[in-house]
Amino acid sequence: RRLWIQTDMPESSVNRDPYTSLGNNAMLAADPDSGELRRFLTGPVGQEITGCVSTPDQSTLFINVQHPGGGVTSAEQFAAGEHSSHWPDGGDSIPRSATVAIRKRGGGKVGS
Repeated sequence: RRLWIQTDMPESSVNRDPYTSLGNNAMLAADPDSGELRRFLTGPVGQEITGCVSTPDQSTLFINVQHPGGGVTSAEQFAAGEHSSHWPDGGDSIPRSATVAIRKRGGGKVGS
Protein backbone atom coordinates (compact mmCIF):
# COMPACT_ATOMS: atom_id res chain seq x y z
CA ARG A 1 0.00 0.00 0.00
CA ARG A 2 1.10 3.54 -0.74
CA LEU A 3 -0.36 6.98 -0.24
CA TRP A 4 0.87 9.24 -3.05
CA ILE A 5 1.39 12.90 -2.07
CA GLN A 6 2.02 15.64 -4.63
CA THR A 7 3.34 19.08 -3.67
CA ASP A 8 2.01 22.27 -5.24
CA MET A 9 4.01 25.29 -4.10
CA PRO A 10 3.87 28.48 -6.17
CA GLU A 11 7.01 29.30 -8.16
CA SER A 12 7.46 32.41 -6.01
CA SER A 13 8.02 30.16 -2.94
CA VAL A 14 10.03 27.25 -4.38
CA ASN A 15 13.67 27.20 -3.22
CA ARG A 16 13.15 30.30 -1.05
CA ASP A 17 13.02 30.62 2.74
CA PRO A 18 11.39 29.03 4.62
CA TYR A 19 10.97 26.32 1.93
CA THR A 20 14.55 26.01 0.61
CA SER A 21 14.98 22.49 2.00
CA LEU A 22 12.01 21.19 -0.03
CA GLY A 23 13.40 21.88 -3.52
CA ASN A 24 11.18 21.71 -6.61
CA ASN A 25 7.63 20.40 -6.41
CA ALA A 26 7.69 16.65 -6.06
CA MET A 27 5.75 13.46 -5.46
CA LEU A 28 6.16 11.57 -2.20
CA ALA A 29 5.26 7.98 -1.31
CA ALA A 30 3.95 7.34 2.19
CA ASP A 31 3.74 3.84 3.65
CA PRO A 32 0.78 3.89 6.08
CA ASP A 33 1.96 0.66 7.74
CA SER A 34 5.51 1.75 8.61
CA GLY A 35 4.95 5.52 8.71
CA GLU A 36 7.83 5.95 6.25
CA LEU A 37 7.75 8.90 3.83
CA ARG A 38 10.05 9.05 0.79
CA ARG A 39 10.50 11.31 -2.18
CA PHE A 40 9.45 9.33 -5.27
CA LEU A 41 10.19 11.92 -7.96
CA THR A 42 11.09 15.57 -8.35
CA GLY A 43 9.68 17.70 -11.15
CA PRO A 44 11.47 20.23 -13.35
CA VAL A 45 11.75 23.93 -12.48
CA GLY A 46 8.51 25.94 -12.49
CA GLN A 47 5.99 23.08 -12.44
CA GLU A 48 3.56 21.08 -10.38
CA ILE A 49 3.19 17.29 -10.32
CA THR A 50 -0.54 16.50 -10.62
CA GLY A 51 -3.09 13.80 -11.36
CA CYS A 52 -1.64 10.55 -10.05
CA VAL A 53 -3.51 7.46 -11.30
CA SER A 54 -2.47 3.84 -11.84
CA THR A 55 -3.52 0.87 -13.92
CA PRO A 56 -5.73 -1.63 -12.03
CA ASP A 57 -2.76 -3.97 -11.47
CA GLN A 58 -0.61 -1.00 -10.28
CA SER A 59 2.13 -1.87 -12.79
CA THR A 60 1.99 1.59 -14.39
CA LEU A 61 1.59 4.94 -12.66
CA PHE A 62 0.61 8.05 -14.64
CA ILE A 63 1.45 11.55 -13.43
CA ASN A 64 1.23 14.96 -15.07
CA VAL A 65 3.88 17.66 -15.19
CA GLN A 66 1.87 20.87 -15.30
CA HIS A 67 3.20 24.17 -16.73
CA PRO A 68 6.99 23.63 -16.48
CA GLY A 69 8.86 26.90 -16.82
CA GLY A 70 5.90 28.63 -15.19
CA GLY A 71 7.92 31.51 -13.79
CA VAL A 72 7.32 33.63 -16.92
CA THR A 73 5.16 36.63 -16.01
CA SER A 74 4.59 38.42 -19.33
CA ALA A 75 3.87 37.71 -22.99
CA GLU A 76 7.09 39.56 -23.86
CA GLN A 77 9.17 37.21 -21.68
CA PHE A 78 7.46 34.20 -23.24
CA ALA A 79 8.05 35.49 -26.79
CA ALA A 80 11.71 36.17 -25.96
CA GLY A 81 12.15 32.59 -24.72
CA GLU A 82 12.83 33.67 -21.12
CA HIS A 83 11.50 30.52 -19.48
CA SER A 84 12.62 29.18 -16.10
CA SER A 85 12.70 25.68 -17.67
CA HIS A 86 12.86 24.14 -21.14
CA TRP A 87 11.45 20.76 -20.08
CA PRO A 88 11.15 18.18 -21.59
CA ASP A 89 13.28 18.87 -24.69
CA GLY A 90 15.93 21.18 -23.20
CA GLY A 91 17.97 23.68 -25.18
CA ASP A 92 15.94 26.72 -26.25
CA SER A 93 12.67 24.79 -26.64
CA ILE A 94 9.35 26.03 -25.29
CA PRO A 95 8.47 24.16 -22.07
CA ARG A 96 5.53 21.76 -22.40
CA SER A 97 3.24 20.00 -19.99
CA ALA A 98 3.17 16.22 -20.29
CA THR A 99 1.72 13.00 -18.93
CA VAL A 100 4.45 10.61 -17.79
CA ALA A 101 4.01 6.82 -17.51
CA ILE A 102 6.14 5.18 -14.80
CA ARG A 103 6.85 1.45 -14.60
CA LYS A 104 8.95 -0.49 -12.14
CA ARG A 105 12.17 -1.90 -13.56
CA GLY A 106 11.78 -5.66 -13.65
CA GLY A 107 7.97 -5.46 -13.32
CA GLY A 108 5.65 -5.48 -10.34
CA LYS A 109 3.71 -2.79 -8.54
CA VAL A 110 5.09 0.74 -8.77
CA GLY A 111 6.23 1.84 -5.33
CA SER A 112 6.69 -1.66 -3.95
